[in-house]
Amino acid sequence: MKHLSDDLLIETYYKAIELELSTEFIELIKLELTNRSLEANIKLSS
Repeated sequence: MKHLSDDLLIETYYKAIELELSTEFIELIKLELTNRSLEANIKLSS
């Protein structure tokens, strides 16, 4: 995920939720968003 741009990572997060992908995958994306301090830019789902 480190190769994804910030915008693409955010888009991936929303698409993963929309497609109801695995919770583990969504959690990995959320972790990367947090590591990049991007969580304030999006609404994180629980």
